[in-house]
Amino acid sequence: MAEFPEFLIDGHRKFKGEVFSQDQQVYHRLATEGQNPDVMVIACSDSRVSPTQIFNADPGELFMVRNVANLVPPYQDDESYHGVSAALEFGVMHLKVAHVLVLGHTGCGGVNAMLDPKAPLRDDMKFISNWVSMMADARDAVLRDMPDADLAAQMDALEQRTINASIENLRSFPFVKAREEAGKLALHGAYFDVGSGSLIVRAGDGGSYSVL
Repeated sequence: MAEFPEFLIDGHRKFKGEVFSQDQQVYHRLATEGQNPDVMVIACSDSRVSPTQIFNADPGELFMVRNVANLVPPYQDDESYHGVSAALEFGVMHLKVAHVLVLGHTGCGGVNAMLDPKAPLRDDMKFISNWVSMMADARDAVLRDMPDADLAAQMDALEQRTINASIENLRSFPFVKAREEAGKLALHGAYFDVGSGSLIVRAGDGGSYSVL
């Protein structure tokens, strides 16, 4: 059996000695009282994108679900396994979060797999290919609207349009739509620039973005 990665052990020791030791009361409260976050974040699995770091959030403040390309599938009422839908159901119906944020980022491999026929993820990874196919309509719109743009510009556009598409898919869930219409839930989109650290926030339902 392979040994547990040493850097993880070292990291935990540092956490236990420096972070946990200073915030024991916070963790004790979270352990005994449970979580009560105000915000749910749907982010990419990309190791460069950490919502807790981006928003300088403390333990218990963000309820998160992460997947390839920060996608939200449309609502489906069947017996299949729905990880994102289950997390969304728990966050909205049980935790009663007031905000759901779809957080995209630059240089997304899942988006690249949709745009670039030569992307390595297109070759033999059927689960990823099927998953990112949710972006097909958004990709087609980008290619239609920006036929002469280079791949980098098309990537930026599709990464942002994918956020918009995920927000629309959020509204296909009856419990999300009901709470939003009742004024108890707000849906947001944001786009993180990995290289600069900047956050670009979706402005209303127009789908446009402004830099913070």
